[in-house]
Amino acid sequence: MAMGEKYLLISTDTHAGLPPEQYREYIDPRYRQAFDDALAADIQASALVNQDDHKKFLAEWNSEIGDHGGMEGAWDAVIRTKEMDSEGVAAEVVFPDADAGGVGGVSASPFGSGLGSSGDSDPVLVMAGAKAHNRWVAEFCQNDPERRYAIAIIPALHDVAAAVKEAERAARSGIRGGIMIPTKWTGFPAYNDPVYDPLWSVCAEAGLVVHTHSGVGPSDYTWAPGMMAIYATEAYWWAARPLWALLLGGVFERHPKLKYALAENGAWWVPDILTRMDAKWEGDHSTRKFGPSTFRDGMTMKPSDYYHRNVWMASSVMGEVEIDRRAEIGVKRLMWGHDYPHPEGTWPHTRAWLRDRFGAVGPEDTRRILGLNAAELYGFDLDALAPVVDRIGPTAEEIHGTSA
Repeated sequence: MAMGEKYLLISTDTHAGLPPEQYREYIDPRYRQAFDDALAADIQASALVNQDDHKKFLAEWNSEIGDHGGMEGAWDAVIRTKEMDSEGVAAEVVFPDADAGGVGGVSASPFGSGLGSSGDSDPVLVMAGAKAHNRWVAEFCQNDPERRYAIAIIPALHDVAAAVKEAERAARSGIRGGIMIPTKWTGFPAYNDPVYDPLWSVCAEAGLVVHTHSGVGPSDYTWAPGMMAIYATEAYWWAARPLWALLLGGVFERHPKLKYALAENGAWWVPDILTRMDAKWEGDHSTRKFGPSTFRDGMTMKPSDYYHRNVWMASSVMGEVEIDRRAEIGVKRLMWGHDYPHPEGTWPHTRAWLRDRFGAVGPEDTRRILGLNAAELYGFDLDALAPVVDRIGPTAEEIHGTSA
């Protein structure tokens, strides 16, 4: 087995963020009054949430995590490292918005600059909020720099030149996980547009992985029966949309070294969409009336070839369907995450989840999905992580019930 007798676990989907008021010192002084106003509005809005189901969930969740430091690991690096150790997680890739589900005590990054950012965001404030989070998370990850790689928030839509400048500054500050761009570009060009090429060029040359992360969805439903169920059903599509904008838009042809990872959106849908895209590129019957060049515009290779060269799926808490379809998805493309500290993740029961999901999976595939793919993509130092893995990593017997 790699790393001695233990499995290397790298979680490619975790979240960190400060309690709301503590972001203030990281905000540019010009925007602190706007920050105070936004914080007051958020507090007032949260007071209106009075759903019995949600309150019951909060009580159960707080009881479940109470012995694990509660939500404080979202911003307390010492507690966070203790929880990583208990879960067997040697390293992590850190996204913003530790309280995306409203579980209490932690805010989304300032001015909605995190997972919910879109073309609808205020261009000045969303950049101010992104910079504040990036400043804080760069400091936060220095507590355990070999184990903790942060993602910089980059609001790319409103001002590409400013986005490039912030990406470069964040990288200089020590952020090593790459950048996260808005999933939803409402009112602005989609990511197939060459207007974004300066950002892709910088990221490709610097080795910064470009990410999108689930978190936004349709906004045209009213509160009526089935609204949340419909929203949840469509949410994956909105998160997946940047993939085909980048791929079919020829971005990976123009920037062959660009690395793109789609986080926390499953991967069950990937084989089907790749099959469909390849069929169009090859010129199946349904494409005849458009002509063969329509589906090859800006691409010299099949869509699936770009996928297997430039794209990774940080599928997070993958279900049985991802495990069953791992060969079709691409074992070298698939990465695990435990979504700490979100309640839809596996914390604080990750070891049991690993047994359930990977017990029947062969050691080679397990090693790749749980850690080696992420190590290669992000450049984690395996020699530096080896003592951590030897100390906390799960054994083959723990996961597979055998010494494998």
